Amino acid sequence: MKAILISSIASNQGKTLFTTALLNYYKTSVRPFKIGPDFIDPQFHHAICNTNSINLDSFIMNENQVKWIFDNYSDKNISILEGVMGFYDGMDKGCSSYDVGKLLNIPSLLLLDASGSYITISAVLKGLKTYKSDNTIKAVVLNKVSSNMHFELIKKQILDDFDDIEVLGWIKKDLKSLEHTHLGLDLAQKNDEELKDLTIEVLENIDLEKLEKLANYEKKEIEKYPFESFEKIDKKISIVYDENFSFLYYDNLVFLKELFSKVELVNPTKDETISNDTHLVFIPGGYVETEKSYNNIKDSNNFKNSLINHANKNRHIYAECAGLLYLAKCVDDKPMSGILNVEFTLTKKRVRLGYYYSQSGLKGHAFHYTKPLDTKNAIDILSKKENSKGELGAWRKNNVYGTYLHTMFRNNIKILKDYFGI
Repeated sequence: MKAILISSIASNQGKTLFTTALLNYYKTSVRPFKIGPDFIDPQFHHAICNTNSINLDSFIMNENQVKWIFDNYSDKNISILEGVMGFYDGMDKGCSSYDVGKLLNIPSLLLLDASGSYITISAVLKGLKTYKSDNTIKAVVLNKVSSNMHFELIKKQILDDFDDIEVLGWIKKDLKSLEHTHLGLDLAQKNDEELKDLTIEVLENIDLEKLEKLANYEKKEIEKYPFESFEKIDKKISIVYDENFSFLYYDNLVFLKELFSKVELVNPTKDETISNDTHLVFIPGGYVETEKSYNNIKDSNNFKNSLINHANKNRHIYAECAGLLYLAKCVDDKPMSGILNVEFTLTKKRVRLGYYYSQSGLKGHAFHYTKPLDTKNAIDILSKKENSKGELGAWRKNNVYGTYLHTMFRNNIKILKDYFGI
């Protein structure tokens, strides 16, 4: 099989653009991956190639678990991993593109912005190559290049300075296919013809034969399942899932299907209801606090009433971030379900971003602009460092639990015992 990791020196350097073109080019034979806890890029990957994207997170999971996740889902001809921020960003938490590339021994390709520069590009590359000698940087693609002559100048310098780097090509600046497009999910909203044009333009000067040769990867068999074992449960879980509650790690979905004998997806936007025989309701994160998102579900009374009835029967609910907000009484002037006795407000300033440890023993990720108006009913401190000071970030009432923390379930059997009623 083949595998390649796409990274750069920072965000907004062309990773999304290049990954888009590759996923569309290989769309019938590619498995996308995203390094880190991001929820947006995996949705974007799926929209491009119609194959679920898998998060590889070496902060939330240990090394053997990440290896298992990668090998388990590498079921296509080529695996394409999109990096996070800059190549070494996240090393302090053990989850950078460098960390994952080294762990899995996957060749890394750097997108380097060549606008307004030429010899300096090689100096930047030398810094990246020598910062950690055990990196897997094997190739570069130059972005925002003004002409073939510009490219050849930079290529010559890199080949003079390095004997272990492939220069796979270049992407010209001011692409016509991007004239009316913002990077990010807007790319995924292009139609097939527009994506085809974008892919042709981005890959026009890329040596894909060299890329495929470079991407050779020997898949290793994992001898032992590196997670705590479990037995299938003869119960039903209802997973709330729509455009508002879409922050759902794909492996969490797969794991819950492995764990429960019956799984149903409930769409609040369509005002679908939770089954009466459901044991557990899981509400993922997403968006519920903004005007546009709230309007999608504000009149979904059948759904809301079925959720309230489920809670009133003292059955289990587990909710993350936007799910937590929906369990609350309100977010500013927007009424929610009122199952938990807490009110939230939407702020202009970011309240949390990054990896967190919970007092209850979980590791995960949080990113939100809301905060509670009071924390008198709150539990579970979320802190940047293990066993350090932090702020309360979860609420519980009987068997209903809501938290700001997003995490992965397969390696956190503790969640099953403490919150799933299993």
